Amino acid sequence: MTARPFGTSDRLRPFGESVFATISRLAARYGAVNLGQGFPNFDGPEFVKDAAIRAIREGRGQYARTFGLPEVTRAVAARFRATSGVEVDPDAEVTVTSGCTEASAAVMLGLVNPGDEVVLVEPFYDSYPACVAMAGGTVRTVRLRAPDFAFPLEDLRKAVGPRTKAILVNTPHNPLGRVLTRAELEGIAAIARAADCLVISDEVYEEIWYGEPHLSISTLPGMRERTVVLSSLGKTFSLTGWKIGWSIAPPALSAGVRAAHQFLTFCSATPLQRASVDALSAPRAYYEGLRADYRARRDLLLAELRGAGLDPYEPEGSYFVVAPHAGFGFAGDVEFVMHLVEKVGVACIPCSAFHMPGPDGCKDAEARSLVRFAFCKTPETLRAAGERLRSMGRVGRS
Repeated sequence: MTARPFGTSDRLRPFGESVFATISRLAARYGAVNLGQGFPNFDGPEFVKDAAIRAIREGRGQYARTFGLPEVTRAVAARFRATSGVEVDPDAEVTVTSGCTEASAAVMLGLVNPGDEVVLVEPFYDSYPACVAMAGGTVRTVRLRAPDFAFPLEDLRKAVGPRTKAILVNTPHNPLGRVLTRAELEGIAAIARAADCLVISDEVYEEIWYGEPHLSISTLPGMRERTVVLSSLGKTFSLTGWKIGWSIAPPALSAGVRAAHQFLTFCSATPLQRASVDALSAPRAYYEGLRADYRARRDLLLAELRGAGLDPYEPEGSYFVVAPHAGFGFAGDVEFVMHLVEKVGVACIPCSAFHMPGPDGCKDAEARSLVRFAFCKTPETLRAAGERLRSMGRVGRS
């Protein structure tokens, strides 16, 4: 008898190991300066950490209410009201999750049926298509293209059809750093309303923007009832390992998110939830300082990349910079990234990882034209990366 083959499910086999895990592992192996995975190499604010320590010492070590401590859902609702002007019911519309990634999974598993289509915007955070696959949905894509990465509304109109359950948008955008304009969001909203589909809005970088402020699509006419907003604590407070995220959605949609969430993680870490109340109560000056600090880091990395012969695109938000690599003579982004981590000592992310994979990985030439650098690092780290990058030879533009 032939043994039955065991291994990864058909749904997840195309995805393999997360690119972030791969690059971080290689950075450690080769002693590279890690500008790959988007985690700060500095700690979060003391007042938030102190709140977590107090919660632990006060005995807040048992399960929380599955959709979040009452004081946390109230704090999330209050912060959303302050930034968007929208009132939400903290008990019926806010669900606390184990990071925004788990929120994405819960949304897909709770709201998408097998055969439903979800439109993703390439390049995208790599968990999105995996979450759609786990729900049995089908991915349709549209693409942001260089040099301006404008939102392709006409392409979206063509991609949306009778089987479309949702359009997933991410602004401020990872990896490109776009902050979608009101006009772009209004165009997406009009398409969603006409198709009577949902919008899932990943707003995890909502506080990190450098020009026009972030605008939530949920605030536009006719969108409140069809939008699920996702966000988290980690990016804003440099505490990515805490994995405290949330969704905000009307009760009927929240019910679906909660139906999945209760069987994924049940609840997020209680003392860290309690500390998030203090974080979300931070004064306006905290957020202003955050943006000023990241603007300085962004400008430093842009200068270092330009000094190394790269031509980066200037991001409008998030803490990532993308740059084309064509002038260095490599066949694609993966080859360039491997050269950087092994020979130059700098780790970054190949942007083909943010596109739909094929059987042997993404082979699309346009998708393989960019690499992503994270600037959520200390100035010393960014300068060290720049010094190493300047050691590269350049073979000319193409």
